[in-house]
Amino acid sequence: MLDGLLAEKLGMMQIFSEDGEVVPVTVTRVGPCSVVQKKTLERDGYGALQLGFQEKEKSKNVNKPRSGHFGKAGVPPTRYLREMRVDDIDRYEEGQVIKAEEVFRPGDFVDVTGVSKGKGFAGVMKRHGFRGSKKTHGTHETFRGPGSIGAAAYPGKVFKGKKLPGRMGGVRTTTQNLEVVHLIGEQDLMLIRGAVPGARGGLLLIRKSVKKGEQEAVKE
Repeated sequence: MLDGLLAEKLGMMQIFSEDGEVVPVTVTRVGPCSVVQKKTLERDGYGALQLGFQEKEKSKNVNKPRSGHFGKAGVPPTRYLREMRVDDIDRYEEGQVIKAEEVFRPGDFVDVTGVSKGKGFAGVMKRHGFRGSKKTHGTHETFRGPGSIGAAAYPGKVFKGKKLPGRMGGVRTTTQNLEVVHLIGEQDLMLIRGAVPGARGGLLLIRKSVKKGEQEAVKE
């Protein structure tokens, strides 16, 4: 069964639980996602659904090959196309529209994948959490520097992966085990406890939690 959908991050807010607790939540617009193509084991070697998300306002901006691809499935062109692995592929048909309440329900735990906010070029203290050098007498112009990087006669080079200044953020990242607090089906909104990667308007891939699913399987 399909265990995830594409979504858009709308921002953060606070809600109150029944016992008066303040709960920080991220508001996401999940789906609706249309099935643009089915990948079958016989033809493609694996089972998956190609999902389209966010219908394009101007179809004239879609090139002919992609326009024909959407036309074959009978769905309007969308801004995003992503594949999701599915075991029971026969349950779905091309052109089918899948909504959030068909996949998620309050109380579920999800893994949210997105592109983190880009923060530009950053030093080691901001990028990696270094504490910096001592602010005492005798320290000159190296308060926020990385210190020695170990490039002596041996090994005569700096090893790959060394924590140094560089571009920070703007990478694909996943936050795991976030709880679905509330679903508003008529508006395709889902409230998720805590923060998720990315800026407002960013694309998210929300899937049921892998680790929580493994724990529940072990309990059973």
